[in-house]
Amino acid sequence: MTSIKQPGEKELMLFSGRAYPELAEEVAKHVGVSLTPTKLHDFANGEIYARYLESVRGCDAFVIQSHTSPINQWIMEQLIMVDALKRASAKRITVVMPFFGYARQDKKGRGREPITARLMADMFKTAGADRLMSIDLHTSQIQGFFDGPVDHLFAMPVLERYLKDKLDLDNTTIVSPDTGRVRLSERWSDTLGTPLAFIHKRRDLDVANQVKVNEVVGKVRGRTCVLIDDMIDTAGTICKAADALYEQGATDVIVAATHAVFSDPAVDRLKNSRISEVIVTNTLPLREDQRFDKLTVLSIAPLIARAITEVFSDGSVTSLFEGDS
Repeated sequence: MTSIKQPGEKELMLFSGRAYPELAEEVAKHVGVSLTPTKLHDFANGEIYARYLESVRGCDAFVIQSHTSPINQWIMEQLIMVDALKRASAKRITVVMPFFGYARQDKKGRGREPITARLMADMFKTAGADRLMSIDLHTSQIQGFFDGPVDHLFAMPVLERYLKDKLDLDNTTIVSPDTGRVRLSERWSDTLGTPLAFIHKRRDLDVANQVKVNEVVGKVRGRTCVLIDDMIDTAGTICKAADALYEQGATDVIVAATHAVFSDPAVDRLKNSRISEVIVTNTLPLREDQRFDKLTVLSIAPLIARAITEVFSDGSVTSLFEGDS
């Protein structure tokens, strides 16, 4: 079936763009519906066409699209899909973006810069979105950029369950790769009952993806260190952070991150680093050439499916994280 109906004609329908249909199919399976048939194609000049092959009038619509490469194309496709739903009289439209594109530009660091995270929120609101759902936003303040409900999901429970089975927590330290991730790392440290450390770094504002690690603050000597981050892009920050931890006497370094962006040369850097394991979720698709022996990919689909079910049934998304939402 392609929808779920409740008394009063309440109906859940799930839609997927072309960026990452495998994740959408997995989410649909957990929700217990089929993806609604959708016609999507590109015109010769690159413009995108979208049309739904079933009636969507009065439905509770969830549009899933991961903002992967080529990121601008898939964001535009999701916007067009939302517009089509609005014009087809969908009752409520929830945009599900496991990875929120352009989220890193969430403030002006210097004059004459854009705030693209706000621009993204504005575009989806204008297109017709009533609600946004995303996982591990780059900063929590992005929730306030959208004029409507935002379900900010956390991958931490998924990653934690995996790590608890393999770590000696008495000899483990959670490490933030920079001061911006300290709050996230604190949640990990509190939940696992481990010490917290962080790395002070300085970034060259004139050169993208260039990082200089300065010093490690915290207890890491003779311990297994788990570096926590929301995303791995070119892996420069993570690999330099791992080197700094080994220099300070860490016996092992594991990386846990939500979004595997893996822009070049991330894979080569990670494969050739001293990091023993890289653990990520499948919020973004990975090509075969982006997979390597040290990589572990955990599924985020059950979490997204539960959140969709809670929203549809007017339940509590916060309850998925035991009040930490």
